[in-house]
Parts: sequence; C-alpha cells; structure tokens
Amino acid sequence: MKNTWKIYLLALITFMVSTSEYVIAGILDKIADSNNVSVSAAGQLITVFAIANAVGSPLVVMATTKLNQRMLLMFSLVLMVLGSIMTITIPGFGFLVISRIILALGSGVFAIAAKTAAAKLAPPEKQAGAIGTVILGFSAAIIIGVPIGRLVALVYDWKLIFVGIGVLSLLAIFVIMRMIPATNNGAAVPLGKQLSYLKNPKILMGIGATFFWQLGYGLMYSYITPFLLTVTSMNGREISGALFAFGIATLIGSKFGGFMTDRIGNPRTLVGGLVVHCLALVLLSTIASSSFVAIPLLMLWSFSAWSSGPGMQYNLVWLAPEATGIMLSLYGSIIQLGIATAAGIGGIAVKSTSVQAVSWIGAASVAIAAIIAAVSFSFNSRVARKSFNKEIL
Repeated sequence: MKNTWKIYLLALITFMVSTSEYVIAGILDKIADSNNVSVSAAGQLITVFAIANAVGSPLVVMATTKLNQRMLLMFSLVLMVLGSIMTITIPGFGFLVISRIILALGSGVFAIAAKTAAAKLAPPEKQAGAIGTVILGFSAAIIIGVPIGRLVALVYDWKLIFVGIGVLSLLAIFVIMRMIPATNNGAAVPLGKQLSYLKNPKILMGIGATFFWQLGYGLMYSYITPFLLTVTSMNGREISGALFAFGIATLIGSKFGGFMTDRIGNPRTLVGGLVVHCLALVLLSTIASSSFVAIPLLMLWSFSAWSSGPGMQYNLVWLAPEATGIMLSLYGSIIQLGIATAAGIGGIAVKSTSVQAVSWIGAASVAIAAIIAAVSFSFNSRVARKSFNKEIL
C-alpha cells in the first residue's frame, strides 16, 4: 500500500495530539500547586476536556463539512497551537480551563479527521487496518506520552510539555500541507440530514454496541490499580510492570483488530473480540489471585478490548459511508460518554459493594455489546440477502 507511510505519519501526529489529553492525569499535582488550587479542582480539567471533546468536536466537524481533509487536519492543529500558547502564556486557572477546551476541540477534530483521512488513503479492503494504525497513536500517548510528560514536569516545569506540543503542532501543519492529499469530503451534508442518522436503527445499534463496550472497558480500567491491589497479591512495583504489559497489549490489540477485520471480516472479528473481552473480565475476578495469573489475563483483557476499536469505528463508517467524518465524530462522543458513565457507575459499585464488582458489571456490559453487535450483523446480513434476491428477480 503506497500510502502506508502517510497513515503512519497521521498516527505519529495523533500520538502528539493525544498526549495533550492524557498527560494531565500524570501532572495534576504540579498543575494544582502552580495554580494554588486543590488536586480535585485541577482534576476538573479532565472533565472539562472530555465534555468539550465529546460535545464540541462533532459540532466543529458538522460546521466544517465544506473543508477538505487536509484543511480540516490543518485547522485542528491551529487550534492545538492556540491552546498550547494560552496554556503557556496566560496565568490563572480560569484561562487554563479555556485553553483545555480549545485543546479538546483541536485534538478531537484531529482524531476524527485523521481516521477519516487514513480510511480514504487505504484501499477498501484495508480501511479497518488503516483506522487501527491511527489508533496506535492513542495507545502510544497513554504508554509513552504520559510517563514522558511526568518526567518533564518533575525535572523542569509542566508548561514545557505544552511548549513541545505547540511547536510540534506548528511543524505538523506544514507536514500535513505537503504530505497529505486534499481529499474532498464530498457534498456538504445538511444539519437535518446529519441528525437523521440518529433515527437509523442500524446506526443506533452500532452506537449501542460501542457504548456498552466502552462502558465495560472503562469500569475496569478506572479502578484497575485498586482492583489489582485488592484481588491479587501484587505490590506497587509489580503493578507498574503489569500496567506496562497492559499498555503493550493495547498497541498489539488495536493493530491486530484492524488486520483481522480486513482479513476475516468485521462480524467475526468484532463479536469474537467482545466474547474474549467478557471472558477475560470474568477470569480476572475469579482466578487472578497471583501476578503469575493476573498479568497474562490483564494482557488478554487489554488485547481483546482494544482489538474491538477498529471494528466499532469501521462498522459505523460502513453503515453511512457518505458521512464518514460524522460517524467517526459520533463514535468519539459515545466513547467519552462511556468513560464518564463508567466512572460514575464504578464509583457507586466500589462504595456499595467491593472493587471486584467492577469486573462483573463490566463483563455484563461487554456481553450486552456482543449481543447487540451479533443481532446487528445478523439483521444487516438478512437485509443484504433480501436486496440481492430482489435484484436477481
């Protein structure tokens, strides 16, 4: 595939852009100290980012449907530069909140545009794999970006992180300008038409599967450290190693999911991955009493969970190919909603029962996602067969 290196270029820039989101969790204490606020108050920067990303990014994509893919990528990076400049230069916690909103819009729109551009750069039979490659950037931001950001904050100053993000975003604008083709988005889709997609039962089922999948994953991920400390015999150092292994599995899983979707089809890959995901959560809660057992199960859970990402996105794109950007922006919003819901339900479960409850509730949620996906694929298959029979007759 002659455009493979361009797709990896988009994944590399996605890594940089996504680091602007995830790095905050690793430097909350430094931000709180420099702004004379509590850590819990600084934590609201994460909430603000998630809401702005979930709500604002789709609106920006809808408002910019006349822009080609290259222009949309460049526009999102301009927002990244502006947000970084605000973070660095304007003092005060209130302005920091505003800068997080701008960065959320920039990173959210870039993520949508990058996956859309990658899918268009790839041949039809390789589109899921292309999306999976871009997702590697998100995984790398968690595994590499956050630890590097923490180290920079400890040795120098946390604002230096955003100096780097701003400079790299500026350079990326020129790289995108020269390297990524100005792929047309097609005719602008009216707002009414965009909203009408939500009335499509097939798209609603795709959204439902995505939500319950992310909810099940987020429930466990939000409380993974206390879960491992409580359920297994791991100490702090072993947990660090386990989380690193977890991160490596996410990288492999996202790439594998895209590869298998292209190779054997989305139905078998997605439903199979969800079944393994559910089983891994059950096993973690029942037999993971030692690090020897827990770490492989943790990797299996991470691998299977992230292998579903390309398929979930490809499914929505396949259902509405004329509105790829809208579907991917909708996917991002559902992911953020799933994260927020998981944190709330997980907190209630841990407080009222035990930390083990998150794995059981998560497994139930993923099972619902698998059922919805299986029913959806079965329904689509029947519709396709009926349409084919009519054409023959």
